[in-house]
Amino acid sequence: MRRLFALLALLISFNALAEPATPAAPFTPTADRRTEDQTFLTFPEWFLVHSPAEYAAYVGKDRPISDFPFWGHIGQLWGSYAKVTEATKPYAFNFGYHVMIMVIASSTTVEYGLRSAYETLIGRLSELTRSDEPTAEDRYAAHIAQDYVDFIRRLPWYQYDFVAALKGVWQDTGYGGPNLIRKWERKYALTTEYGIKAVYGYLIKLATGAAYDVAALNTIVVLDHAPVRPPADLPDYKPLKALPNNEQLASLPRYEAFKVYSAALAKQGVNFAEIAGNGPNAKLLITVLSPRSWETLPAGNSVLFVQPVLTDPARKRVALVTTVAGLGDTLRSLAKGGIEVEHVYDY
Repeated sequence: MRRLFALLALLISFNALAEPATPAAPFTPTADRRTEDQTFLTFPEWFLVHSPAEYAAYVGKDRPISDFPFWGHIGQLWGSYAKVTEATKPYAFNFGYHVMIMVIASSTTVEYGLRSAYETLIGRLSELTRSDEPTAEDRYAAHIAQDYVDFIRRLPWYQYDFVAALKGVWQDTGYGGPNLIRKWERKYALTTEYGIKAVYGYLIKLATGAAYDVAALNTIVVLDHAPVRPPADLPDYKPLKALPNNEQLASLPRYEAFKVYSAALAKQGVNFAEIAGNGPNAKLLITVLSPRSWETLPAGNSVLFVQPVLTDPARKRVALVTTVAGLGDTLRSLAKGGIEVEHVYDY
């Protein structure tokens, strides 16, 4: 009988060892958790920041708008969507997010297609009448393009004040002077663009408010240890709770600022144990802008896709897949190699 009990005890202990341990519940409060697939699905949204940023840099150098690769950007948008969709196959299908992506990708395709046609047919003709000096409207459009990019790095595009931008076309650029054909053609083009976007943005804002909750502007993280001192230039770093094993529950700003804050923490040797409720082994997407010849990946990273920067033949965009636990090492490695981190997709 003793032998029988001993054998049963041995079998029970063996089964306990063989069964995988139940993952510990995240320290991140439930309301602040976001699903792992969103690190991939947010890329098409952010491409609609990266693309205007490329456009703003392009027109900021007074390069011909008619030569901007609108159709190339359309191809990159849909191609990247196919790649991130493939990457999310292991997860439950996120119907709402896919609908949102289809809406913004389709509307961008229409916008870029129309702009390409207009700039190729009409804009190019007015460019030919212009002297080497840009018109006030050209300079104003370049300013608004950069101001818009700076805004959408922090907040949704439809909150941008296109009405104010439209007023500025007529209040800030004058009515006479040299290059009158180009000047008035640009007034027409910018009035049409900003006017349509003001109306469309208003409608999207209403629809978004009805269909979705207001997006959180912060990301809750668990750090492997608190920074030696919260960086003075990162005022939105908020320690929330001390955790076992010297870990720290903290709040960081979301979107563009998350890249800045995570890089500053990584520089101090801090690593991540959770981001938005996703544990150390959860996948995390990063994009970098690198020289075309760059091939030296940080340890533990893989490449999801590569896109050429269409207006800069010397550079490419590389989408890297790392893990939450590997983010700190990845950021330190990229910084050491002088590679620019474009964005960290924090779910």
